[in-house]
Amino acid sequence: MDERRAARYERLTEQLTGLIEGKSPSLQAAMATLCAVLHAKMPHHSWTGFYFVASESELHVGPYQGPVACQTLKGAGVCLHAVQTKAPVIVPDVNAFPGHIACDARAKSEIVIPLIHGDCVIAVLDIDSAELSQFDESDIAPLTKILELLNPYL
Repeated sequence: MDERRAARYERLTEQLTGLIEGKSPSLQAAMATLCAVLHAKMPHHSWTGFYFVASESELHVGPYQGPVACQTLKGAGVCLHAVQTKAPVIVPDVNAFPGHIACDARAKSEIVIPLIHGDCVIAVLDIDSAELSQFDESDIAPLTKILELLNPYL
């Protein structure tokens, strides 16, 4: 990760902490705030949002910013893979990911971070970019730290 992106994540973590900790009335409100700030401040994001786990093979859209999303994801895709593995997934080229579900044909790369409570994945943070290879391993730790702001609401 370049230094500018690392510094941006640090600033965003501080900003989101001030907006969410002790101020958000619910998980949904905290998620909406998180999406709005990340989407507005990270220029490579074309879609920033959450999908809630509905079952082991189905996800439902939650708060998000960007173009209209798939309301339901079923049976395959990057988000469901993150739920099943309970691990972050980085996809440099979504067209090369088997079973990718294209909600927006402009999306070229993606990162998905699971939101885990206890031993269960509650939801995933899904971020798309309209350019290839916009995410790498160095994005995982700061995004995970930002997701930790949601823990009091789980």
